[in-house]
Amino acid sequence: MPRERLSVVVTRRLPEAVETRMTELFDVQLRETDVPMTKTQMIEAMKAADVLVPTITDTLDASVLAQAGNRLKLIANYGAGVDHIDVATARQRGILVSNTPGVLTDDTADMTMALILAVTRRMPEGLAMMQSGDWSGWSPTALLGGRVGGRRLGILGMGRIGQAVARRAKAFGMQIHYHNRQRLRPEIETELEATYWESLDQMVARMDILSINCPHTPSTFHLMNARRLKLMKPSSVIVNTSRGEVIDENALTRMLREGMIAGAGLDVFERGVDINPRLRELNNVVLLPHMGSATQEGRAEMGEKVLLNIKTFDDGHRPPDLVVPAML
Repeated sequence: MPRERLSVVVTRRLPEAVETRMTELFDVQLRETDVPMTKTQMIEAMKAADVLVPTITDTLDASVLAQAGNRLKLIANYGAGVDHIDVATARQRGILVSNTPGVLTDDTADMTMALILAVTRRMPEGLAMMQSGDWSGWSPTALLGGRVGGRRLGILGMGRIGQAVARRAKAFGMQIHYHNRQRLRPEIETELEATYWESLDQMVARMDILSINCPHTPSTFHLMNARRLKLMKPSSVIVNTSRGEVIDENALTRMLREGMIAGAGLDVFERGVDINPRLRELNNVVLLPHMGSATQEGRAEMGEKVLLNIKTFDDGHRPPDLVVPAML
């Protein structure tokens, strides 16, 4: 007698190819509208599913997981970051959590370099001028930016993405510096020509550009707080393609307005879509709507990892991308 198919609930619209393949393999409930579920909808979904496929827009904290019931056995996250999931509580309730690490490394690193170039070369100002029809021709002194070659780039968080940023920046002739919980192996430092700073304060004070590439954890919340932001040079630029909570957004906005920091490129924000309105008004800031991983290839590879994690679990084995405390 055929085995009953695994019940899977997907919380957001996924690429069509991913949804099609998931429907072929499992008993799937897809999301018809591309908006986050309400808390009530999420709780009902967890009660009805063996497997939940959430995204970063879904908050699965202890209060939500406490109402999951006994059926849910796997949360197969569509994304690498899991700071929106209370993994410890899930494990206590016998629910496994998997993610999709590695597939978005190059895409996010590309966007980091794009933001560095956009801010230092004042691209949005030039674009706005062209779109408004205000450009009257070339001028020797118009929209002068800065050359990235030779500048000191400080990378906060030297994991997969941080190293990918370093490789790209090195090709642009930048000097690579980094701060990380653990120092890289000597051969990796040599390959990247990277200088390690044990003190984040000392590194921040000496960099021309600071790239945030660390995850959001309790220890990294507001790691770039007002005190540390004040250490940055007035001519420096900060770029964040990681998690908005790592930077004190209000403090950053104030310092950008007062000229204490020259510019910023932000793809993520401390309170999601609730962005400080004063930040939107600044012409020395490039704001993007969390596009760092938004490539067709990346989204498809994320889906493939989700499918592999669920299929492996369905076959009675440990999902290959199981999130364990050591990863957090």
